[in-house]
Amino acid sequence: MTVSFEPLRRVIDGLVHGSVSEDSLAAARHRAFIAAHLAVGLGVLLLFPIWLALSGAPSFGSAIAFAWLAAPLPIAAFLSRTGRYEAAHLLSALALAGLVVWGGALTGGLSSPALILLAIVPAEAALSGARRITLASIGVAACAFVALATVSLAGWLPAQGGSSASFAPILIAAALLYGGGLALRIEQVYREADLAARDGEARYRMLAENGTDLITRHNSVGAVEYASPAGRTMLGCSPSELAGHGLFDRVHVADRPAYLHALSETDRTGEPRTIEFRLRRPDMANGFLWVDMRCRSVIDPATGVRSLVAVTRDITEARSQKTEIVAARSSAAEANRSQVQFLAHMSHELRTPLNAIIGFSEMLERELFGKFEMARHRDYIRLIHSSGEHLLQVVNSVLDMSKLEAGKFEVVAAPFPVAPLIDSALDIMSQQIASRGLKLVRHIDRDLPDLVADRRACRQILLNLLANAAKFTEPGGTVTVSALLEQGDLLLEIRDTGIGIAANDLPRIGTPYVQADASRERRAEGTGLGVSVVKGLAELQGGSFTLESEPGRGTTATVRLPIRSRRFEPAGAVEPVLQERERRRA
Repeated sequence: MTVSFEPLRRVIDGLVHGSVSEDSLAAARHRAFIAAHLAVGLGVLLLFPIWLALSGAPSFGSAIAFAWLAAPLPIAAFLSRTGRYEAAHLLSALALAGLVVWGGALTGGLSSPALILLAIVPAEAALSGARRITLASIGVAACAFVALATVSLAGWLPAQGGSSASFAPILIAAALLYGGGLALRIEQVYREADLAARDGEARYRMLAENGTDLITRHNSVGAVEYASPAGRTMLGCSPSELAGHGLFDRVHVADRPAYLHALSETDRTGEPRTIEFRLRRPDMANGFLWVDMRCRSVIDPATGVRSLVAVTRDITEARSQKTEIVAARSSAAEANRSQVQFLAHMSHELRTPLNAIIGFSEMLERELFGKFEMARHRDYIRLIHSSGEHLLQVVNSVLDMSKLEAGKFEVVAAPFPVAPLIDSALDIMSQQIASRGLKLVRHIDRDLPDLVADRRACRQILLNLLANAAKFTEPGGTVTVSALLEQGDLLLEIRDTGIGIAANDLPRIGTPYVQADASRERRAEGTGLGVSVVKGLAELQGGSFTLESEPGRGTTATVRLPIRSRRFEPAGAVEPVLQERERRRA
């Protein structure tokens, strides 16, 4: 029948303090300490009935000594509850030394077999891994020996009775038991340490041998002392060929100064360094590959010698992709500039004849050169004039959008009153709004402070938003214009009761040349540039533009502009004008 100690092992594992559960070596030390002390303490308790049977009723001194032999039990409990490994070792040394003094005094002083236990005191303390605990245990053992010698030489030893004489074999058995437990602890700790070292070494070897990055260790002059097997994959050579100056010989001649400088600076300052350079590989197209090397300074804990550890990664493909992306961006930017320039030139070319068409059609519509014989001729001239104005508006929008995209739209901030500007824009759009049978409502705060912005751009924002509101609102609807001061910003709001915008189309509004279809039949003409121009002009002046809409319930366009923007004008150029206006208003 096979005897399994697994249940006992699980019990001992359950007694290990949770603070060392993540450290396998520390947990092994705690486990060995607890197991050995429990074994000694329980063994002593098992010997107690045998001792009573052999010696009869014990004396007071023998009873105290036997109780002292069971001290490992509370010490094991102390370590299990607190996890204080060094303190437990110190308590164990004090308990064992005290037992030697007491037991030695009962069993012959300097000739007592209890002195065997004094050799165990520092040997056990060495397992703590702390030099100060080991030195303290040596001092405790020395003090115990001096105390026992003093008692013996002074003749203060108690008279040895029968129970004391029979206690000597118990001390020898306890010493053997304690020493055997100590030997098992030492074997277990070293076995756990060896397994942990082997496991760590195996893990590092697995990472080094299977990693795609080349790991190298360099000395103070940059020579390679170790190279991982990844050199075969990266450079097509064995790690031994990279030793010494093998890696340096493969660095591109133009990159060698930077390579050596990075290693020397890392060694001098201790700060990590990153460098990109080329390494020779004959089987590649151009004979070299691009790598990224990150090096840092490390100190060997065993020898205290400083060395450099570098991790080198192949970035040839990533660098090639980066070059392609840069080229593609440059090409796209050039194409965009060409497109913007083309639109600007075409817009200028179209505006010249359109101005002539609009001007001559106005003259004909006023009948400055004679009356029309037929009313139809007057309708034709009116249609030519309105079509020319619409086309000119489209051309102006395209021109403004091209300037915004090219970053050439000149915005000059200056203080001006807000209410008159809004009134002027409404006067321009009032005829168009009235002709569509719409109601115009104004909510304008007449006490608004002067706005520091580009007057022409603000007027364009208002006209575009009012035109959209009128265009997409059915006859009988309402267009509401609001202007108020909110948290130091001017809030312009144009709300209509028109057809609205679907939720899935709302995020696309503001993209140049994109227009949402609110219904299956588009009844309004447009290029989709009006809102785009508004958004660009608002952001160009440090403001923002938001749009809220619901199909069938209308749209609300909100423009927020800072009252005193200093984005385009120095503070000194604007502040005196504002102060003068406020002084006159007061």
